[in-house]
Amino acid sequence: MAKQILLNAFNMNCIGHINHGLWTHPRDTSTQYKTLDYWTSLARLLERGLFDGLFIADIVGTYDIYGQSLDLTLKESIQLPVNDPLLLVSAMAAVTRHLGFGLTANLTYEAPYLFARRLSTLDHLSNGRVGWNIVTGYLDSAARAMGLTQQPEHDRRYDQADEYLQVLYKLLEGSWADDAVVADRQQRVYARPEKVRKVDHQGEFYKVDGYHLCEPSPQRTPVLFQAGSSQRGLAFAGNHAECVFISGQDKAATRAQVDKVRAAAQAAGRDPQAVKVFMGITVIVAATEQQAQAKHAEYLHHASAEAGVAHFAASTGIDFAAYALDEPIAFSQGNAIQSATRQLQENAWTRRRLLQQHALGGRYVTLVGAPEQVAEELIAWIDETGLDGFNLTRTVTPESFEDFIDLVIPQLQQRGRYKTAYAEGTLREKLFQADHPHLPADHPGSAYRFTSTPAPTGALHHA
Repeated sequence: MAKQILLNAFNMNCIGHINHGLWTHPRDTSTQYKTLDYWTSLARLLERGLFDGLFIADIVGTYDIYGQSLDLTLKESIQLPVNDPLLLVSAMAAVTRHLGFGLTANLTYEAPYLFARRLSTLDHLSNGRVGWNIVTGYLDSAARAMGLTQQPEHDRRYDQADEYLQVLYKLLEGSWADDAVVADRQQRVYARPEKVRKVDHQGEFYKVDGYHLCEPSPQRTPVLFQAGSSQRGLAFAGNHAECVFISGQDKAATRAQVDKVRAAAQAAGRDPQAVKVFMGITVIVAATEQQAQAKHAEYLHHASAEAGVAHFAASTGIDFAAYALDEPIAFSQGNAIQSATRQLQENAWTRRRLLQQHALGGRYVTLVGAPEQVAEELIAWIDETGLDGFNLTRTVTPESFEDFIDLVIPQLQQRGRYKTAYAEGTLREKLFQADHPHLPADHPGSAYRFTSTPAPTGALHHA
């Protein structure tokens, strides 16, 4: 049976997310991001389209590399201002039944003890529809704002992240037994004391001596997303990630990246096919190819290529504004996103080439065409690369999601490559067609589940 495509809407609690400048389009509503109606309407729309989830990106810090200022960032609203993503979930969960929510949170600045409570609370309120996109941060502006001089070194951030996950597993999986809560009114026992265990973690980065504040939520640990593609990031993903988000430019390179993700999971003793790999993609579709091309041209008129390059500058730590249009950009190994700097290292980039690449305000693969053309190309990406699905970016909001749902989804369904109804259960059960809502047995987090013996204390596999 052909693989069915998984699909997340890719968004952020801000105006300019990936395809910058399109907030100026007269039909775009992204300036309403501060209102609940903006988000609840989006959630209803995505559930109508049977989307698996709404993947909400986030950033801590500001993009101050390009031109060594915030001027363009503020003028074009390049992920600034940006509001908290987790606070959106309760409202959207209340107006939907099936839609999942992938939430980005930077563990460098979130104490694990309190963050575990926030995750459990949202998993309860959504009835098990929450995922966490694990990020460690890459902006020195965030570090300075949080009282540090600069970000910790790249690989060191992943060492801290490994221990952070150990603490979360101990809290979410090991502090309360499945049958701890009995809610017995007659015996006046809500929770059985012998079924609730204190977490005692004394590590290099974290020290926790206390009980998880929440009773077990439907999934216990939310579905774990991650996007690192460096050698250290892949080792982290192999240990922890259930879903991995990659950025691809061509099918051959994407296939190689998918293979690396699966190899990392296998090296960690997990089923490599159990990890779902998503790629970011932009789609501009209309009833005919000619109309789609016209829409693309219209969007290009409003997009800001310079804002896209400014965003990319923050990802690399290189001030592209300091270079003349055709001056070769010098590669430098910094402490930012290694996959972004690797692109510069492997290609002869100039600012002119970057502006051309970011013509639509972002650098993701963009498909433009009639519904059947887009559907066939999406299927080709899945079949030729081993991908499991896509994070669909927005261009003009909510028009781009509406177009995809009304025009592309039916084409995928006709080809048997997209579901026609939601399955029941939690987000994890839906994504993995699992028969239970918890981490699978081969995931290292499952070893921390409450048993008659204490949870493990050893380090996770780092190879």
